[in-house]
Amino acid sequence: MGLLSDWRDKAYSQTANKGDLQRFWQAYFLKEKDIYSELLKNPSEAVTGTVKELAERFGVDVETMVGFLDGIDESLAEGVDNNIEEMTEDSQVFLGFDTEKLYKNMVAAQADWLYNLPEWENIYDEDTRKRLYKEQKRSTTFVREEKKIGRNDPCPCGSGKKYKKCCGANA
Repeated sequence: MGLLSDWRDKAYSQTANKGDLQRFWQAYFLKEKDIYSELLKNPSEAVTGTVKELAERFGVDVETMVGFLDGIDESLAEGVDNNIEEMTEDSQVFLGFDTEKLYKNMVAAQADWLYNLPEWENIYDEDTRKRLYKEQKRSTTFVREEKKIGRNDPCPCGSGKKYKKCCGANA
């Protein structure tokens, strides 16, 4: 099995003790926050290296680095493909990410500990962060567009009766 499938098996285990799994995620989120803090200090820097080298650079184990790479994968810049499905410790990785996409993905994941990092203040002003936040929230909000038929409204079948006396009586 590959590193990514090992990570996913552990992180999303259906058989693990819930308390152990909760502690696992709490520890991971703290490490993830530190890695993002470091990357966001200079978002235009081309961070590259093997999975093992990046784990050492950010002071985490390879397993945590694989989880991080899985999380940031959808926020990578256009054309960047780290082929995380086939990843080994010696796989070359490029962490070139799109800051706007990353911010929105953090909002979508409801990861307030990440999209509220102080490093974002040096990348986007408050108005831009609010705009990106609202754009992301709106993109996942479903609004019912069709008007609900009231019981005293004319029946949409065209009978001329009130809905409650016609098709609504069958409902």
